[in-house]
Amino acid sequence: MNRFEGKVALVTGAASGIGLATVERLAREGAQVLACDINAALLNEEMQRLSKEGLKVKARVVDVTDVAACNAAVVAAVDAFGQLDVLCNVAGTLLIRNFADITDAEWQSQMAINVNGVFFLCRAAMPHLLKTKGNIVNVASVASLVGIPYGAVYSATKGAVLMFTKALAVEYASKGVRVNAVCPGSTMTPLVAGFMPPPEADFNLLGRLMPLTPEHAQPSQIAATIAFIASGEVPFMTGAGVVIDGAQTAV
Repeated sequence: MNRFEGKVALVTGAASGIGLATVERLAREGAQVLACDINAALLNEEMQRLSKEGLKVKARVVDVTDVAACNAAVVAAVDAFGQLDVLCNVAGTLLIRNFADITDAEWQSQMAINVNGVFFLCRAAMPHLLKTKGNIVNVASVASLVGIPYGAVYSATKGAVLMFTKALAVEYASKGVRVNAVCPGSTMTPLVAGFMPPPEADFNLLGRLMPLTPEHAQPSQIAATIAFIASGEVPFMTGAGVVIDGAQTAV
């Protein structure tokens, strides 16, 4: 498929997991992609790999908590490729902790990465997306839909991402810019691989995090959904939160 031939995308969280899979999927479908991540070494290594395969990708180190860095990333994408058609906000972090043990610094850090970064990049990208009638895909989570045990801060941030997505979709629906979110359940990413329940966790509660399918999702499966949403195949889809969770939230 070449659904993104002639299109330009900016993807955050691009060095690994869902972000890397999204960069690769969009690029293989013809997009020119500015891949952004704070992990410079891993980002450059992965983008060199994709470039050697003939994919049109550029790496840029970006701290999404820094508004100036977010603004500059959007400018860099337009300067490099001439326009911006798709913004994929994938960068995020996960904190699993007993609620009473969460520090002020941890709350602020989670909000800065998971919420502020989405806001900064959407705001910077919107003038360019209005020109191209482009679209935004934000990565929320099933944690935006149901309470996640020991994930109060994470749930709060992802709930904010989902409702921010819906509000932007309403505001820009008549202006030709679509804004959607995906809500993955358990996906085999480095973030999930590092999951450690708090001491003395209630495993009856932790069972609520598990999909009903035999296996967890792969990043490529989430990326395929993002590509479908961002493509021109679903021009009437805006304001959606697409759940991909192996029936985790269906019961």
